[in-house]
Amino acid sequence: MEATTEQSSYYNDLEKMSVGELLQNINREDQTVPLAVEKSLPQIEALVTAVAERMRNGGRLFYIGAGTSGRLGVVDASECPPTYGVPFDMVIGIIAGGDGAIRKAVEFAEDDAEQAWQDMLAYNITERDVVVGIAASGKTPYVIGGLKTANANGCLTGCVVCNSGSPVAAEAQYPVEVVTGPEFVTGSTRMKAGTAQKLVLNMLTTSVMIQLGHVKGNKMVDMQLSNNKLIDRGTRMVMAETGLDEATAADLLKQQGSVRKAVEAAGIKQ
Repeated sequence: MEATTEQSSYYNDLEKMSVGELLQNINREDQTVPLAVEKSLPQIEALVTAVAERMRNGGRLFYIGAGTSGRLGVVDASECPPTYGVPFDMVIGIIAGGDGAIRKAVEFAEDDAEQAWQDMLAYNITERDVVVGIAASGKTPYVIGGLKTANANGCLTGCVVCNSGSPVAAEAQYPVEVVTGPEFVTGSTRMKAGTAQKLVLNMLTTSVMIQLGHVKGNKMVDMQLSNNKLIDRGTRMVMAETGLDEATAADLLKQQGSVRKAVEAAGIKQ
């Protein structure tokens, strides 16, 4: 049976459309994505709950994928340390073909069913860890093989796919299936499918990091102060929590190195 992500677009003669028509039609298709994600919320909840439990006990989260899916995993993983102040190797994104594949496609890398586990072994993966496979098609051998070996080695496994009944989902203990349907450009899964995967990954790591205590109220109290914008944001957060004036809050933040520590130093328990 043909995967829905590979089915022909609902739109024909794209090259004959005006720019305005192209944009309107792409936007119309994009609006269906959050609704597809909504249908998968129970699956996402189950995955988040399981991942948070593993990570609370010292486990790490690995993403594995190829092409756009792999890149999205790398992006989500790379954003966790600056946003939540967690170690750089707590959430790890691995793309088929290695880091060079982030910028330039590596031919046939996704077809190697043995390589994903070898890539994870480089990070000393253990049975305490979680492996989430990302694959729009749900058929990527790199992801299938990685999940299969992860299961055999006692890891918790999940996936984010955009077709129902896929081989990737069959290997995952906690599958998330967001059925996004045909793409505007037939088979171009960097579009709706990629958007759906990005939304799910946002939900996954955001919810897990909140569960792990890296958010206070609605603030990123453990964020890294890696640029002036974030230092200014952190200063305002300290001011709001402590009532200190801007100069004092900025000095305290600089001394302590994080919003959480600055607020605690001011005598307010986080």
